[in-house]
Amino acid sequence: MNVQATNDICKADIIVGIQWGDEGKGRVVDYYAKDYDVIARFGGGDNAGHSIIVGNTKLALRIVPSGVMHERPVLFIGGGTVVSLAGLLGELGNLEQLGIDISRIKVSDRAHIVLPYHAAQDRANEEARGAAAIGTTGRGIGPAYVDKVARAGITFSDLRNRTVLADKIRFNLTARSGNLAGVAGLPSEEELIAQTLELAERALPHVVDGVGFIHGALEDGRRILIEGAQGSLLDVGYGTYPYVTSSHTIAGGACIGLGIGPTSIGRVTGVVKAYATRVGAGPFPSELHDEQGERLRKAGAEFGTVTGRPRRCGWFDSVAARYAVRINGLTSAVVTKLDVLSGLERIGVVTGYRLGGNRVGFESAGAPGLETEVEWFEGWMEDLTSVRSIAGLPRAAQQYLKELAGFLGVPIDHVSLGPERSQLASYGKT
Repeated sequence: MNVQATNDICKADIIVGIQWGDEGKGRVVDYYAKDYDVIARFGGGDNAGHSIIVGNTKLALRIVPSGVMHERPVLFIGGGTVVSLAGLLGELGNLEQLGIDISRIKVSDRAHIVLPYHAAQDRANEEARGAAAIGTTGRGIGPAYVDKVARAGITFSDLRNRTVLADKIRFNLTARSGNLAGVAGLPSEEELIAQTLELAERALPHVVDGVGFIHGALEDGRRILIEGAQGSLLDVGYGTYPYVTSSHTIAGGACIGLGIGPTSIGRVTGVVKAYATRVGAGPFPSELHDEQGERLRKAGAEFGTVTGRPRRCGWFDSVAARYAVRINGLTSAVVTKLDVLSGLERIGVVTGYRLGGNRVGFESAGAPGLETEVEWFEGWMEDLTSVRSIAGLPRAAQQYLKELAGFLGVPIDHVSLGPERSQLASYGKT
């Protein structure tokens, strides 16, 4: 083995959310993307909406990586994703209308395809759960991952063989015939096959050997930024199970989702809101059920990018954040939406959980009777949206950031003070 050559291979950096999603990963990836050659999405599907605002242009991306507004990077959708053909092609069409070169958008041949029967199954499953519904987006992501694990999935590689593709669709429809009987709106078997074959022809120019592509980029010394979807606390293995998504959202999932080893990873940056939000059901210890929570929702425009659903809002949860830092191996953090806290006389941070009088960790986040300990910090009245350096922030805001860095245990690289690309501050700026 040529050890020197191996060590010279470029490292890929990762950006992940470390709460329950909606942390602002898209705008952070967009900010960093100018310095990278490849932006690679490693997991999830079009249930993950990433918003980008550059000047007067606003994009709500669902599956295409968030570096799309820069001309330099190739945009790669990795093998760990599950992708709706219709959704992908619709998004590509919208981008093309904006004058974006969509030929640089590539999809791994190992990515799995979400078909209409997956979405129908998703909605039927949620309806059957009744009051115990998880709160999925109903876009078929979970059932597509189930098919993948059951070895019944259809991959982008299958798009290259019309006969294989048609046979797999027939098999999966037959296997689901009992579950989907009477479901309205589903195309017939032959209609679905015809629709999928037509979409396949349009998607095929974007399909590449995913493993060969990403390793070729690494070996050529190209700079790669890996983009996570959803948040760490929604990870299927390490989130608030069963109220989670169906994929691995933590940094380790990037290796599996792209087919690279851990020695190929460089920096791991976690994106975290200055407060906390969650969409759908599941544990949320710092949730506010009062006017403060409603104020955060309105001031932060906390409504889902994909679903439009109002987000539950609460104070920053340091217990959950420390847990996420550990399972991701963060090297630094970016704090978003600090500007939303302007106008509060005091700001709360959950610093501990108690159960039956005893201190407990994040593993008890969903336990009945859980109580939270809240520490209060001085607020500020100033509008922060025009500030471009952390040194230019009010003293109380600087102190709050210092406290957050202490809770996280990693340095804060940047702070967003508004949704537009330029509304970002760092310690290095003046």
